[in-house]
Amino acid sequence: MSTTADRRAPDAVLWDMDGTLLDSERLWDIAVAELSLRHGYPMTSQLRESTLGNSMHDALDKVYAAAGLSAADRDHARDERWLLDRVAELFADDLPWRSGARETLELVAAAGIPMALVTNTVRELTELALDTLDRRYFAVTVCGDEVAAGKPAPDPYLLAAELLGVDARRCRAVEDSPTGTSSATAAGCTTLVVPSTAPVPPGPLREFRTSLVGVTLAELRIAHVRG
Repeated sequence: MSTTADRRAPDAVLWDMDGTLLDSERLWDIAVAELSLRHGYPMTSQLRESTLGNSMHDALDKVYAAAGLSAADRDHARDERWLLDRVAELFADDLPWRSGARETLELVAAAGIPMALVTNTVRELTELALDTLDRRYFAVTVCGDEVAAGKPAPDPYLLAAELLGVDARRCRAVEDSPTGTSSATAAGCTTLVVPSTAPVPPGPLREFRTSLVGVTLAELRIAHVRG
């Protein structure tokens, strides 16, 4: 465990979107639950938690498996289009910030630390969300349909760090879900975990906070990385 004196400002802060900056996981919950019911399977708490932070493709695979659909009955293209349209409707109706998120973005921006948005959400919906978030905060945005493997693979965070020209090990990630946290830590990012709707287990490179309200720059500092 490093002491405060051993820690340094991160080279960049890499932000998850759904459930971290925006209280939008519940909107995805609504859409996925509706889709699951369309396939004859009422959403369960276990299925819901397993899909949190997933790419649409992975979430659909879990819905299909739970509903017992055969390969012939699975249509990713059709159902992904349905989800995109439904979530876009929900985003248009209400897309609130998570408590303290806007203030923390302002804090990091004022300190001159570069930021990236790193999300499993596809570009089409991310662009809608950026109308709420404000694009000026982010030097880079990486979306789920722009990497070979989405979260929990490290690819999204590694790409964001590469585009910023920094080492992912020298970045602070901010996440809310088990899937996203696994992605960030696999990339080597020290991760501030602010759980939204599902618990995140402790582990290496994981630090926890109940909310983003009152976050200080000192709390975003990371241990020195050699090499």
